[in-house]
Amino acid sequence: MNVAVIGASDKKDRYSYKALMLLKEKGHTVFPVHQRLRKIEGIKVYSSIKNIKEPIDTISLYVSESVSGAIIDDILSKSPKRIIFSPGAENPELKRKAREKGIVAIDACTIVMLNTGQF
Repeated sequence: MNVAVIGASDKKDRYSYKALMLLKEKGHTVFPVHQRLRKIEGIKVYSSIKNIKEPIDTISLYVSESVSGAIIDDILSKSPKRIIFSPGAENPELKRKAREKGIVAIDACTIVMLNTGQF
């Protein structure tokens, strides 16, 4: 599964870093997105979700509502099957617009989902 992690971090104590590494460990193809980083543990980082050429199955959000709100159109243009709003990354407008397009939009923790077989 192709998974974009918006707000990926290279700081090992951040949940976005832990989710990225766990996704990779579980065999998913990861696409970290961060404006300033270029690589995380040897993985290419994309400055924008728009720059990812491959289809994205799931987007896992680790950014504030104000950050995701500024890129709603970019996120929706990728036509993911699912968007996971990690705790603290909730965005009611994005969730509503995603659901209107038939995209599954859930408030959940990617790490917990992976560790409990719900991903």
